[in-house]
Amino acid sequence: MLFIDARHIYRQVDRAHREWTPAQISFIANLVRIYRCEALDFTLGGEEARAKIEEVFGNQPHFADIPGLCKAATLKEIEAQGWSLNPGRYVGVVAGEAVSDEDFKAQLETLNEELVLLNAQARELEATIAGNVAEILES
Repeated sequence: MLFIDARHIYRQVDRAHREWTPAQISFIANLVRIYRCEALDFTLGGEEARAKIEEVFGNQPHFADIPGLCKAATLKEIEAQGWSLNPGRYVGVVAGEAVSDEDFKAQLETLNEELVLLNAQARELEATIAGNVAEILES
């Protein structure tokens, strides 16, 4: 079974939205084609997608597990992971990309601060709306 971790392949539109370019879509589709030993198709994404495939898999692409991107896992490997289908369990991280508890704690603190701020703004908006509704009902 092929696992692809595409968390790093997108264009961030805003904090909550991501967008895929034609080249990114083509790259992932062609990654699957390489895994299946099918002919590559660069109709979508063109030369940009071709260049990325060649950068990752070489000029004569043959499938290989790429840490942080893709892995062909066996059923025994999936069973050993408690039948989890989370790509990160199989793909791992990119060489040189370290994941530490400190990084996680810093990210968690940042996200928690943002959550506190957003909750305060939500309470303010709730009070404003309640006041507006009360005014409408009084008139």
